[in-house]
Amino acid sequence: MDFPELRFKDLVARVPIIQGGMGVGISLSGLSSAVANQGGIGVISAAMIGMEEPDIAKNPEEANIRALQKEIAKAREMTSGILGVNIMVALSNFAELVKTSIRERMDIIFAGAGLPFDLPQYQTPESRTKLVPIISSARAARVMCKKWLSRFNYLPDGFVVEGPLAGGHLGFKKEQLENPEFKLENLVQEVVAEVRPFEDEHGQAIPVIAAGGIYSGEDICRFLRLGASGVQLGTRFVATHECDADMAFKQSFIDCTEEDLMIIKSPVGMPGRAMRNQFLEDVEKGGKKPFKCLYHCIVTCDYKQSPYCIASALANAKKGRMHKGFVFAGQTAHRIQEIMSVKELIESLRQEYAQACS
Repeated sequence: MDFPELRFKDLVARVPIIQGGMGVGISLSGLSSAVANQGGIGVISAAMIGMEEPDIAKNPEEANIRALQKEIAKAREMTSGILGVNIMVALSNFAELVKTSIRERMDIIFAGAGLPFDLPQYQTPESRTKLVPIISSARAARVMCKKWLSRFNYLPDGFVVEGPLAGGHLGFKKEQLENPEFKLENLVQEVVAEVRPFEDEHGQAIPVIAAGGIYSGEDICRFLRLGASGVQLGTRFVATHECDADMAFKQSFIDCTEEDLMIIKSPVGMPGRAMRNQFLEDVEKGGKKPFKCLYHCIVTCDYKQSPYCIASALANAKKGRMHKGFVFAGQTAHRIQEIMSVKELIESLRQEYAQACS
């Protein structure tokens, strides 16, 4: 039994796997094109994508737009497969990144870290870019459908439902993370049920994608049987040769134990799942990493009260400077044993899926 296709209207992926967008600089053209070449959906993360640009401190808005254009062009040179871009709603330049992605004819925009109520307004008459919000509840799915219909006569082209076991910033309160009520299995079924009346009334499929803590082909089989049309994996794609991060960043996933995974209070005002290290332990003890806010990247970041700059910390980790930053990781990170190619990873997931579903 092989993977089923994943469809967003006329866009058809032969593998129902979306590679999660991981910033800062973890999923760029290298990783996204490799996933797209294997039939999945590769995703470039737009979060502070311009960190390598020489004028990032003086002109962050232009640097980030320029870097996004460069990465899209590089990815397009390496694949003819399906490419998406992940854009956080909380980014101060969200609107410009969305306009750029549509102008560059990206296949899909995934928008999370807030509800993208205005996203369809950036569509142009000739645009074929699909719009997929990342949500964490059935209520959010209902609100998004109603708002987009009333304001733009447009239904979401799909939803990514991210559960509490994901890495990075989480759309839950800290006390909800361990609550069985918020298990991904429950959330997926609730969102599938919530969007069904909209699908029936408007004659449009709204695929629901399960995300957060998915590790194996057996997991993929389980969530597809629960009504999901596909899955999103982030953490597993870090430990691949094609991932755009430094080798030291990838090695931290090989070395990770379950005890290393922790919930932090991010400067952007949300809980986040990260990998314990000396940097985060210093912060926990009340240590501060003095900085000037050069980028003004996140609307919700109270940088005057923050003990460190999250953009700089994540960029340092991406470059392998682990003592000056930290790693976001999903709850399954400790299960990773080796670094492999994207092709090998997807093939192993396919075999596990076939065995589990047969």
